[in-house]
Order: sequence, then structure tokens, then C-alpha cells
Amino acid sequence: MTVADVGPATTVRTVGHWIGGRGEYSSRTLPVLDPATGAAVADMAVGSAETVARAVAAAQDSWPQWRDRTIVSRTRVLARWAALVREHTDELAASIALENGKTLDDARGELARGADALDAAVAGGAGLKGELVEQTGSAVDTAMTLHSLGVCVGISPFNFPVMVPLAQASFALAAGNTFVLKPSEQDPGPALRIAELATQARIPDGVFNVVNGDRVTVEHLIDHPNVAAVAFVGSTPTARSVYARAAANGKRAQAFGGAKNHLVVMPDANLAAAADAVTSAAFGSAGQRCMAVTTAVAVGDVADRLVRELAIRARAIRIGAAHTTGTEMGPLISKDAQTRVRDSVSGAIADGAVAVVDRSTEQPDGHPDGFFAGPAILDHVTADMEVYRHEVFGPVLGIVRVDSFDDAVTLIENNPYGNGSAIFTSDGASARAFQRRVPTGMVGINVPIPVPVATFGFAGWKASAFGDTGLHDASWRFYTRPKYVTSRWDESRTGIDLGFRPN
Repeated sequence: MTVADVGPATTVRTVGHWIGGRGEYSSRTLPVLDPATGAAVADMAVGSAETVARAVAAAQDSWPQWRDRTIVSRTRVLARWAALVREHTDELAASIALENGKTLDDARGELARGADALDAAVAGGAGLKGELVEQTGSAVDTAMTLHSLGVCVGISPFNFPVMVPLAQASFALAAGNTFVLKPSEQDPGPALRIAELATQARIPDGVFNVVNGDRVTVEHLIDHPNVAAVAFVGSTPTARSVYARAAANGKRAQAFGGAKNHLVVMPDANLAAAADAVTSAAFGSAGQRCMAVTTAVAVGDVADRLVRELAIRARAIRIGAAHTTGTEMGPLISKDAQTRVRDSVSGAIADGAVAVVDRSTEQPDGHPDGFFAGPAILDHVTADMEVYRHEVFGPVLGIVRVDSFDDAVTLIENNPYGNGSAIFTSDGASARAFQRRVPTGMVGINVPIPVPVATFGFAGWKASAFGDTGLHDASWRFYTRPKYVTSRWDESRTGIDLGFRPN
């Protein structure tokens, strides 16, 4: 597929479900919009309670056979799936760009990360190792083995329509579970395509399913008695709600929410490198990343110099549709998102922030109805301002000025979110103190978006995550449950003992 094929669609297709290895449709639909034009490019089938029941039944029926396959047999299928995702990168990137709005290069990066998650899950034997201790009693051995849960549900966000589903499903499937994915209703097409590729990779029918829909569909999935676990990525209010509902239904749950990621720039930092990093991390994907840098914390006399460098870079960013040559930043996902971003900028200015750059109302030529908002840099932001306290989820960067390193750390400590944080410095002592003290799940040292590779975990702290496990390699324990086996093979032992004997 060429770049030209990513242009505005002329026909509206239907995005259905994928249940038991085949497509299925529903009478009720919702429109899927091209964020660059505001025009409908698809109708998405909305799953009912009956749709959910069929998907869960397909997953439940296929679980025993999938669970009992060897680990190597399961992971070979995942390896083929990863190869197909890479083979179809251009096609999938075009689909992401059309429905999500992110640039083709950004979409390709997402796909690479998704395939990496499959690769990491292929090493399933390492993550599924149990434990054995001999002689825990006289002639008694005790073992712990890990077992799959059954049907697992993944609820994924609009901003990573392929990477997050693959991060959720890959480790679940490698561990012997079956899976039902509920993609975002705003860009469901790519998820349906990776389901088709899963079947092409010879994942058995019913092992990986997709049910499209809305909030009601999600509630049916969480409430279904045969669903064992629920994994969610989205906003903090929804994450909290999903976690509570899943727990109330006796499900295992992990729910990842919003963030306010800080990047601290010390006076001794390489200023050009720091300014490049902040710009990339704040405005990539139009700021619609849970690990986007939303707050640059300028320490001491670096502030004025940093702001000047950031302004130069923000003014030069080229916004436009994904299929437009030279586009560096695409539109926001929806009209509501556009309104929220613009209101956040105007509200911050009213609260006393200084708009160093304000391109939030900018519309690129030829796209008057697209959901665009250009970069905005707000200086002299304070911790009591609305724009600091709440996640904007758009291309809005706040500059908070502090006097010292300790002030920067205290600012992060007092923030209710704890997804990621970073520091740019040439001083090892400051870097080491930062990584030990900041209460965030992921920390970058001269790295602006510290998302580890898939062989490590992905997990936030505080209001950014609900549950005790993370994504990627940290999810083996989420997708398995331990069984403890105590055994004795000394048949010479006889006699009745009604006491509670020590080992």
C-alpha cells in the first residue's frame, strides 16, 4: 500500500467482529471518522450481550485444547503472527493513519513495538517457570507450577490500536489463555486486521477473538461469568471504574490510566539534546500518548534558555493529514478532543500561564473540518492550575520553573499520577538520586519517554495504574495462577497422627 492509498476514503466499509475465526456483524453500528477530515470512513458493528456471549463461548471452548498444547507449539504460532504483522506493516500503518490520524512513521513505530511484544512472549518458557524445593519435610517435596486462567479480556485505547492489543494478548496466549479483545470504537479497523492475521498464522479458531462496541459492550464482557481476567488501558476515571467492576465480579484485573509525565531539565544538561527530546516527547502523536511529556520542569537558570529553544522547535512543526507529504504531527482523534485541548490552552492563559507558542486553533490548508490542534507551550505553569492538575492528552506542554533539584522531585512526588518521569543532566549523582526518589513506575535518564523494551515490564504507580502487575514481561504473573503441590513418595510411612505436625 502506498502513501497515496492513505488519503481520504471514498466509500464507507463495515468493521465487524472476529469470533471463532470468522467475521460477524451486528445490526447496530457506530461511525468511524477520519480525524483529518471529520468524514466517516467506516461503520463499526456494536456488540450486544449475545455477541459477547458467543465470543466468550468460542474462547471458553477453545481453551482446554490451547492450554494443553506444548509451550513451544503455542509460541511458534505467535512467532508466525509477529512475522505477518511485520510483513503487513505498510497496510496496517495506512489503516492506523486513516482511523487514528497519526503519521505513517509513527504508526510503523507502533507496529514494530507490537511485534516486539509477540517476540518477547515467544520466550514463554522462561516466564512460565515454576519452583521446586526438595525436603521441605521428611521425604516431602514442594513445587509451585503456573497455570493459565481461561478466558481473558483486553480493552484497548484509541492511541495505540495495535501495540496495546498485542501487548495484552501475546503474553496471555503464550501462557495458555484464550482472549477476547474489545478495541477502541474510534479506530477499530487495525484490530480486526490483526485478528485476520492471527488466523492466517494458524492460531486456532476461538483462541483470539475481537468484539467491537461501546461502554455497554465492555460491561457485558466484564460481567460475563466465564471471563477470568480483564486488562484495560485508557483514562484514569475509566481505569478506576473498570478495575472496581471487574473486582466486584471476582475477576483478576489490571487497569492502566492517565498520566502527567514530568521531564526535569537541569542547568548542566545538554540544552539542544534536552530541547529536542522534550519537543519530540510532548508533540509526537499529537501528545496522545500515556507516556507523553506534558510538563517540562526547568531547574534554576536553565528556564529562559530552554523556553527559547522549545519555542523555535514548536513553531517549526508541520501539522497535517498523514497522507500529506512532510506532515510531522497529525490531528487529534475527535472533535471532543480538539475542543478539550483548545479549552485547556485558553483556560491556562486565563489562569496566568504565558502562551509562548499557541497554535491550538490552527487548521492546515485543505482540512477545515479536521480535528487539528497545533503545538502549544505554556510557561509559568503552577501546580494549582487546571492545566497542570489534569491530563490534557494533546499537544500542550507546560513549563514549571523551580529553584532546585529537590523542588523538582517534590513536584513529582506531590502529583497524583505516577506513570513516567525523566531527567536530563550530565551529573551522575543527580541522575542516581532522581531514579531512586521519584515515585513513578518508569524513569528515564537522558531518555524522554522511558518505555522499556518488551522483555521488561510496563507499569505506572499511583493513579496511573490499578492492580499489582504490569504489561509485557511483567504480565506473566497476571495471566497465570500458582498451584502448590506437596508430595511424598515414601510408602513405608504409616500411622495416624491427628496433630498439626511441623515440617
